[in-house]
Amino acid sequence: MTTVVVTGATGQDGTLLTELLAAEGQRVIGIARSVPAEPRRAGIELFAGDVLDREFLDRLVAENQPSQIYHLAGQSSVGASFQDPEGTFRSVALGTQNVLEAARRAAVRPRVLVASSGEVFGNLGDQAAREGMPYRPLSPYAGAKAAASDIAAGYRSAFGLHVAIAYFYNHESPIRPPRFVTRKIVRAACRIARGLERRLELGDTSVVRDWGWAPEYVEAARRMLALDAPEDFVIATGQSCALADFVDAVFSSLGLAAKDHVVTDASLLRPSEVPVMRADPSRAAEQLDWRATLGARDVARRMVEAELRELELELSQAR
Repeated sequence: MTTVVVTGATGQDGTLLTELLAAEGQRVIGIARSVPAEPRRAGIELFAGDVLDREFLDRLVAENQPSQIYHLAGQSSVGASFQDPEGTFRSVALGTQNVLEAARRAAVRPRVLVASSGEVFGNLGDQAAREGMPYRPLSPYAGAKAAASDIAAGYRSAFGLHVAIAYFYNHESPIRPPRFVTRKIVRAACRIARGLERRLELGDTSVVRDWGWAPEYVEAARRMLALDAPEDFVIATGQSCALADFVDAVFSSLGLAAKDHVVTDASLLRPSEVPVMRADPSRAAEQLDWRATLGARDVARRMVEAELRELELELSQAR
């Protein structure tokens, strides 16, 4: 049995990835800043710790000798990064360096996957981003991810560390926290459909993004570290749509018209925004045999179905 470490283990991707790896029979060690009191999942050991704590990381890696590290931890909200640029940079960039340094110091060096973001490529207009394109970040979050990606590439080049970089585009699931716009939309729409709320306030709905299904994306991460040599990949569906279209898909699946319930709130507009994000995931298809099978409308439908189940449970318990 091999040992795998996953940072950010209680976030969306961390939860999905730890469950995937444990189901394969691997010993999975998850790191999170806080560990829930709920019973631990079979095959998954959760430890409370911060990737900014180098001594903690060095000790954990030295004691457990993982063969792989999936580094997913770090501030993950573009919007929140404008409110705390320094905290975002520290958690994303410095946290990445600490993880890589722990891997470099290990007696047997593990393979490392660093989760980056399509946000690093900035505004390319209608051009699709590919591996190797220059970074042009437009937010503190994107800048931190760009720095983390450069650090990862530097450790690979300077120290021969097996480091792969995944440029993840937007990927969602029902376990997304409500602070993320897709879950915010789905949650509000379902509550409006049940008469519990009246309207949904959003910022700029003209932005165009590439939305996929998170469980498929963690499978791509697993395949990346299975390669003999470290490679970087854009992980996306290759199909982009406007946020307004995602909103329409959510409301129409509930038999509602978005225009009757959605209003624009100028306070939700960001200081800067990438208007259009497009991705070319063809390299992942060729070298990983990985392709996203679910697009934005599929994601919207699945999230609505899950949200309705959760809401019905909530309402039945309140009766």
